[in-house]
Amino acid sequence: MPRYVALIPAAGSGSRMRTETPKQYAPLAGKPLLQHAAHVLCAHALIEQVFIVLSPDDRRFAEHDWRACGSKLSALYCGGETRAASVFNGLLAANDAIDAADWVLVHDAARPCLQAADIDRLIAEIGDSETGGLLAVPVADTLKRANADGEVLQTEAREHLWRAQTPQMFRYRVLIEALRRADIAAVTDESSAVELTGAKPKLVNGSASNFKVTYPEDLALAELILKERG
Repeated sequence: MPRYVALIPAAGSGSRMRTETPKQYAPLAGKPLLQHAAHVLCAHALIEQVFIVLSPDDRRFAEHDWRACGSKLSALYCGGETRAASVFNGLLAANDAIDAADWVLVHDAARPCLQAADIDRLIAEIGDSETGGLLAVPVADTLKRANADGEVLQTEAREHLWRAQTPQMFRYRVLIEALRRADIAAVTDESSAVELTGAKPKLVNGSASNFKVTYPEDLALAELILKERG
């Protein structure tokens, strides 16, 4: 039977947070941001291993207590210049622990409000697909296309548009081959790399609370959500 493993790329600097501390280590509800996502993935019964891909010169990871993750967690110091490069390097480094048909759930370090129910829904709806899919939410806002001066050019139709989230779940062989063939500098998520092969990843309804922390004010919202959950 195929197994489920998770991979968290966490080698970036998070420049839009405008802080000296890399975003993945920003404090959130008494823990580094990265630790929230890692705990949820490690606690899930179906996920056998969780790999965190770090920068080769990362010194902060070892400063934190990861015992709550148990033996499932492994740190890989092979992160690249981009998210896609980090994911690809991580997949190569974990090659001996993952079979070709196993499922890899790639999750953003900066999505701390992921819940087990999100993972359950993703796994259930992807089923035994040969490709995979991703959590996403339909676009609800009105979309405007602007010119270089920030003026509205036109209103875009939002029908059939979705905001991609993570985890994004693909067979190991599908994902590593897609990333091998893609322009690593241009790929912004795993699904876009897989799409370039001609495959059609499945969109699975996510939840609005599984948002990505990008700016400093996002930390306050994430903390409110986590406190409400206890």
